[in-house]
Amino acid sequence: MTVRTLLLAALLTAVAMPAVAHHGWGGNEEKITELTGTVVKPVSLAGPHATMQVKVGNVVWDITLAPLPRTSAAGLRENSIPVGATVTVRGNRSLEADHHEMKVVLVVHNGKRYAVYPDRL
Repeated sequence: MTVRTLLLAALLTAVAMPAVAHHGWGGNEEKITELTGTVVKPVSLAGPHATMQVKVGNVVWDITLAPLPRTSAAGLRENSIPVGATVTVRGNRSLEADHHEMKVVLVVHNGKRYAVYPDRL
């Protein structure tokens, strides 16, 4: 392969990556559900979307937040909520009953509201 071909392939891959990395709402219920639990893995801003884990009863839920800039703009950062804190999350659960994942639009901790998708509240 020529250098030009390699550069073109790299450019096309870079352009396509955001579409592949985006997590749509199609795999989630339409109704909004609320969960209250204990943070077992704090907010992480690594990846295309921020994440955290919350334990509700004996079940650990994978929480998917907004993309990083949107999550940060809502005021939610990696050290905002410590492990062991109680939070309430509001969002759309996975359509798969055995998949404990929720795409969250709002996180509440100590009375502070982090609306990562305010347009979906």
